[in-house]
Amino acid sequence: MINGRRIVVVFPAYNAERTLHQTYEEVRAQGVVDHMILVDDGSRDATVASARGLPGLEVIEHPQNRGYGANQKTCYRAALAAGADIVVMIHPDYQYTPKLLTALTSLIAFDVYPCALGSRILGGYAQRGGMPWWRYVANRGLTLFQNLVLGAKLSEYHTGYRAFSRELLARAPLDRFDDDFIFDNQMLVWVLGQGYGVGEVTCPTRYFPEASSISFARSVRYGLGCVRVALVHRLWPSALTRQRTP
Repeated sequence: MINGRRIVVVFPAYNAERTLHQTYEEVRAQGVVDHMILVDDGSRDATVASARGLPGLEVIEHPQNRGYGANQKTCYRAALAAGADIVVMIHPDYQYTPKLLTALTSLIAFDVYPCALGSRILGGYAQRGGMPWWRYVANRGLTLFQNLVLGAKLSEYHTGYRAFSRELLARAPLDRFDDDFIFDNQMLVWVLGQGYGVGEVTCPTRYFPEASSISFARSVRYGLGCVRVALVHRLWPSALTRQRTP
């Protein structure tokens, strides 16, 4: 706990067998987490078997792959059911460092922000950590576009390291967001559209063969989806909670 708030970490997992243990151990080492939940989205490796052998880790299985967004929906519902006051999503592929858990959760625990992000862009760590140049350019371009359209000033919209207050998650219309990667962007645009403040903490990241990554084709689809989400929100704000990306 921090400031009396119960902290639950969720791991949306898919083929994370090789990096799960390291991520889990580093989360535990921070000493602020009350409960951990892993949701496996139909992995084809031994992620579930590895997870079940880790003390204090609740494991939920999707019998088949439902998509990254659907995985997060299960994560957040399970965390709320577990009595979380603050929910932190961190990928179990060890790309984002769990050492920032105290910094992220403190922003929420002390009522500074109801949402906090670990930003790969602040501090210039993205390329130093191995982010491919084309992904860095796309990230910066999409973020600039979304900031202009949405009137915001975030350093990036695409990080997978996020923390939310219970009150925010309880209000979020999760079922109306997409089940694929665009879920992340819809969620954040909804947060901004509802007038919630968003804090950012600079976050070193690592890019290596075992870290999860979407293909170039899916990245293009995701980028086009981000443009659509921003434009729809700008032109018709109430439509965000009803739209589905093609």
